[in-house]
Amino acid sequence: MNENICKEKMALVEKLGVHLEKREQLAPVAARILSYIILTGKKGTTFEDMVSILFASKSTISTHLNHLQDLKKIQYFTKTGDRKKYFVINKDIIIQHVDQIISNWKEVRELHLEIKNYQENENNQKSKIKKKNSI
Repeated sequence: MNENICKEKMALVEKLGVHLEKREQLAPVAARILSYIILTGKKGTTFEDMVSILFASKSTISTHLNHLQDLKKIQYFTKTGDRKKYFVINKDIIIQHVDQIISNWKEVRELHLEIKNYQENENNQKSKIKKKNSI
């Protein structure tokens, strides 16, 4: 890979990694792995590539790959005659993210409605007490 492209890719891996770390609440290495896989695209990347490029131990990479697979953020494919796994982003990750956003919005909406109802009920009770005391 061209050295400038490699430097640019790794800078973007770091920047995207920080973003994903916060947004997805991932461990730093998991976020960098996910970023690297996203930027590598559909050709996929191997376990060995990630160990050497991300400067992390085999056990660390393995642990986080398993975690990302459990979260259904990544998946792998194999090539005929090649024993390596090629990791790619789960094609449904955008849908999962949008579903999560919608779920969070619904939760917040319900909470706001509950608060609104509580405040209206409380105000109605206070109004009744005021009317009763003024008579």
